[in-house]
Amino acid sequence: MLIVPSIDIENGRSRIVHWPGAATGAATGAGTPSDRPDRIAERFVAAGATLIHIVDIDGARAGRPVNLEAIGRIASRVAVPLQLAGGMEGADNIRLAFAAGATRVVVSMAMADRQETLRECLAVAGDWLAVGLDPRPERIAAYPWHRPAPPRLIDLAGELVDLGVRRLVLSHGGARPDLTFLAEMARTTRAEIFVAGGSVDLDSIRGLRNASIAGIILGEPLLSGAVDFAKALEAAA
Repeated sequence: MLIVPSIDIENGRSRIVHWPGAATGAATGAGTPSDRPDRIAERFVAAGATLIHIVDIDGARAGRPVNLEAIGRIASRVAVPLQLAGGMEGADNIRLAFAAGATRVVVSMAMADRQETLRECLAVAGDWLAVGLDPRPERIAAYPWHRPAPPRLIDLAGELVDLGVRRLVLSHGGARPDLTFLAEMARTTRAEIFVAGGSVDLDSIRGLRNASIAGIILGEPLLSGAVDFAKALEAAA
């Protein structure tokens, strides 16, 4: 299972200052803090990351990619795929992201109700497109769907796979991932399942690995040092 460091970019900078070694070396001042996304990505790649997830916070608000210069700087420093979320809902937006240096994109759950636009996005990104879904039943029920009734998550995943989506990102917010549900979803869904966020520790990383999840996207826990990256890689192996 992949451990994918995630960097939220706002105004060209990481929203969280990263201090390498914070989990084990803060008392001795190990590492140098940075809010530069390119340096943060470079450090994670040097430590073993094979994919970096980036969230364009300003892009999510604007409905189009905004922090393209920051994406370009990251791409110039690391030789691993960059997965970009935030403002990706549209084929032209994806083209801009790819031109800047991103190699994968994540579009929002809203695209399940915009199937023609989703098809256009798939025509540009193909298997490198993922759809982000919120697995919490209350969030699914409260979402303003353009259909008679809210869908079940498993049915929504099936719809997206039938349209050609091969990768799903389940964002848990602060909730703890339901390992039993995720294992069943990984078994029955013809797509790679990634888990983003949630209350995660090394034990839950091992549980997600055992549930056949393809990867877990971690932002603040890694950047703050709450979860040590090297130990997370060991737990996921």
